[in-house]
Amino acid sequence: MPVYIYGFLVAMVLAYLVTPLVMKLAWKIGAIDMPGEARRVHKKPMPRLGGLAIYIAFITAGLLTLPLKLPSVQGIFFGATVIVVLGILDDIYDLPAKVKLLVQIMAAVILVVFGTKVNLITNPLGGMFILGKLAVPATLFWVVGITNTLNFIDGLDGLAAGIAAIAAFTMMLVNLSLEQTNGALVMALLAGAAIGFLPYNFNPAKIFMGDTGAMFLGFVLAAQAIEGAVKSATAIALIVPILALGLPIFDTAYAILRRFVNGKPLMQADKGHVHHRLLAIGLSQKQAVIYMYAISISLGICSVVLARIGVKEALIALALVISMLLVSVRYINIALEAKRSTHGI
Repeated sequence: MPVYIYGFLVAMVLAYLVTPLVMKLAWKIGAIDMPGEARRVHKKPMPRLGGLAIYIAFITAGLLTLPLKLPSVQGIFFGATVIVVLGILDDIYDLPAKVKLLVQIMAAVILVVFGTKVNLITNPLGGMFILGKLAVPATLFWVVGITNTLNFIDGLDGLAAGIAAIAAFTMMLVNLSLEQTNGALVMALLAGAAIGFLPYNFNPAKIFMGDTGAMFLGFVLAAQAIEGAVKSATAIALIVPILALGLPIFDTAYAILRRFVNGKPLMQADKGHVHHRLLAIGLSQKQAVIYMYAISISLGICSVVLARIGVKEALIALALVISMLLVSVRYINIALEAKRSTHGI
């Protein structure tokens, strides 16, 4: 049995077995998500420490399968542990956004210290862009940005875990095609841990992953995306993770633009995310999540296909995908306005 399949199965089974224990722990220490805020869609208190089960499954399976002497693996392990400690504290005490941002930067710096950073970007038209002094800021921006995109999209039962699993599985396939076996294994572990957690998190959820899980998943995806891009040194390797994570990236960018235009704080939560709009036009939670899964799977398939074609073609396809996402959001907005007009809202 290939090691990445073995690692996937171990992580999945561990997540499934550990989650009930984490549920009990969450109730005991007060890591509870209370209903009542405008952006909340659940109706009763829910334990929200599920990300700890995902982390335990990933780390345990990683200790059994990954080459622990590699600096890149050590960087992911240490950085992810800092992120998870931050998430646990946030799930209990609701930490200020500035504190979370500072610790996220610290975790990203750990990756840099262990050698995971964007030193150059391949020019699609030929040659390379050497980042030089911009390498560290670019790395921090990417890692912190992707860490938060998964957090922003974590608004419906099973949404963030499912999208992270789809993105990880996509990147695993691309890593295998590029003969990056360690990268494929890291993504297999992450996909397995997320999928093992899903039976407890899919609607109707018994537990939320909380910031612990959303930030952890985003951090590992961001870190491995850098490793893949650095080792292959091709533009395709940079485009693939962007496309695989296209939905949360797009949703986050759209949210930032929307808040900026409306003069609201960029970190202020609202009910304007794509999944909220899908609910507003009449979809159930399950229907909205499945719809967004379908988009992510489509983007994942595009990523795998693009990894086998030329760079220029990949950029054209990426532009088309972005256009399709914009059209999709526009359609949702039109449907939402029509519903409001019909009901006199």
